[in-house]
Amino acid sequence: MSKKYDVVGMGNAVSDVIASATDNFLDHMGIEKGIMQLVEQDRAQVLYAAMGERKETPGGSVANTIAGLGALGLSTAFVGRVADDSLGRTYAASMADQGTDFPNAPVAGAELPTSHSMIFVSPDGERSMNTYLGISSELGTEHLPEGTLEECAYLFFEGYLFDKDPGKAAFYAAAERTRDAGGKSGISLSDPFCVDRHRDDFRKLVAGALDYVIGNEEELLSLYQVTDFDAALEAAAKECELVVCTRGGDGVSIRRGGEAVHVPVDRVAPVDTTGAGDQFAAGFLYGLVQDRGLADCGRMGCLAAGEVISHVGPRPEADLKTIFSGAGL
Repeated sequence: MSKKYDVVGMGNAVSDVIASATDNFLDHMGIEKGIMQLVEQDRAQVLYAAMGERKETPGGSVANTIAGLGALGLSTAFVGRVADDSLGRTYAASMADQGTDFPNAPVAGAELPTSHSMIFVSPDGERSMNTYLGISSELGTEHLPEGTLEECAYLFFEGYLFDKDPGKAAFYAAAERTRDAGGKSGISLSDPFCVDRHRDDFRKLVAGALDYVIGNEEELLSLYQVTDFDAALEAAAKECELVVCTRGGDGVSIRRGGEAVHVPVDRVAPVDTTGAGDQFAAGFLYGLVQDRGLADCGRMGCLAAGEVISHVGPRPEADLKTIFSGAGL
């Protein structure tokens, strides 16, 4: 069945503000290293003012994935909300410039500003995210655009949507509309703390409304509350059609039905790990849309992640197709 969109993403439209920071700075500012924390507007203002040289770029977990897919030439759209402010207008224009449809226009007269995340990058490349959700937290069923969900082959959510009840309702409605129209829906587990907050909901989704799940080892262990990775992977594979799990330097483990694939990864010293998981998902989904085998999908994901951790920022700077071709893909 031919669809207008190869992949549609749905999640928080967040403008990333990135700066370098020492571990001492993180401790001094009370920032927990290596995770995403939600912050209120006053805390966001304090952290923004404390940043040194800043790099601002449109972000958001699944939005980064969709941007990567758009750069690879797939037909994409992103469902999210921004305000009609400087960050919001830049965000919407950037998505369009990268070939991704952004069906929800910036909201004029919005009470809340465009969401933004202060990302502090440590010398070891680890990123610590402090996100003020702003208007993106108001994404609800009334903001689901007509025709977009019905015209996508793959819908990709971020787990962070479950942090607000309207987003949770929109998630279920979008998955239902996509499946009814013959598309497939999947989720990025987002981070272990997100899994901790929404474990029961995520378990029901993986076993029910979703066709695929992408996460890392820590997230999968948290989802099934076990310490043995093989046990977590087996449990997920029994509940979901396709399970993809990144394991850092230990590669990627993939299960689809009775098919089990492990893809090794070349270890790379990261400059900035921001967006690594997002671009892994982009590479993997690109392979999936192209009907490539699971091993090729996994390799594409690893190569895309390897590119994005080689520089500051969550989106590719090099031509991923050229990288894939150079690797025999």
